[in-house]
Amino acid sequence: MDFIVRRAVPEDYQAVHRIFTGPKVIWGTAQLPFPSPELWHKRLTDPAEGIVFLVACASEEVVGHLGLHTNPTWSRRRHSAGIGMAVRDDWQGKGVGTALMQAAVDLADKWLNLCRLELQVYVDNEPATRLYKHFDFAIEGTLRAYVFRDGQYVDAYSMARVRNPTGI
Repeated sequence: MDFIVRRAVPEDYQAVHRIFTGPKVIWGTAQLPFPSPELWHKRLTDPAEGIVFLVACASEEVVGHLGLHTNPTWSRRRHSAGIGMAVRDDWQGKGVGTALMQAAVDLADKWLNLCRLELQVYVDNEPATRLYKHFDFAIEGTLRAYVFRDGQYVDAYSMARVRNPTGI
């Protein structure tokens, strides 16, 4: 299936809120359960400097969300950005994550001239780890007891994709 990836707009807040209420999304992210719609309305209406929010749409329906967190005020880290992504529970495994990652990598490489993309993924989230490796992310280390999830501490991989800007 083909997905349209576009910049998120404030009117997407209810659809993004729906994504972040799914049990699988909560399991795979550091978000707390029971987010408020107002939280997502505020984030999409007034994003922090350097954050680009993208959404993936199946027809007109928003089914995935990605945040690309650049470092515009951190002089020595302007070449890097962090990624956070979520796909609605009922759309996982259908190519939404691939479409979002492709858009983020293209934006980073072709428009923002970013050399380093970073993310964290729980060690037990094998589908996400496979997806990131497909986009040339490598595991740089394991973050022990990274997050408290469902009553226990969970480790995460620190992963990064590094593009050599000089081609050397």
